[in-house]
Amino acid sequence: MSPRYHLLIRILHWLMAALLITTLGIGLYMTGMALSPAKLQTYSWHKWLGVSVFFLVLLRLILRLISTVPEHPAHMSVGARRLANLGHWALYVLMFAAPLSGWLMSSATGFQTVWFGVIPLPDLLAKDRALAEVLKVAHHWINYAFIAVIVGHVIAALKHQFIDKDQVFKRISLAPNKD
Repeated sequence: MSPRYHLLIRILHWLMAALLITTLGIGLYMTGMALSPAKLQTYSWHKWLGVSVFFLVLLRLILRLISTVPEHPAHMSVGARRLANLGHWALYVLMFAAPLSGWLMSSATGFQTVWFGVIPLPDLLAKDRALAEVLKVAHHWINYAFIAVIVGHVIAALKHQFIDKDQVFKRISLAPNKD
């Protein structure tokens, strides 16, 4: 079995997985809500989580670039290795692009993002309704692409665990190493 990812990367992986699923779920839910104080509060929660993801992905990317990455299992073909690398980098790009597009959209609509209701973040753009509509569409499609890549990532992980039985899952697991 290949060595494991650094503990901090493993912790961030699972923390971000929980945050991302929650943020995506809230995002899908809130779009169907009627305008109300509850909808505005739900949007705030979504934005707080999105900003948290944005900052955590910056940390995670730095750690990923300076850490040793376990090698792919020897049985994987060159094509499978390339697909795995492409999938991982797509996740990083989308983990960055999804919250950034939301922050840009909020700025363009004229609604400042206030992290956890306490820390006002700078608007990245001036208020511009036409641009806000473009960013809204972009944010939605980025997140649909994100969901598709996440599903592919989970399917690949399940394949490694239950079909290949190659111990790849142990590299990112938080469970103590029993080897």
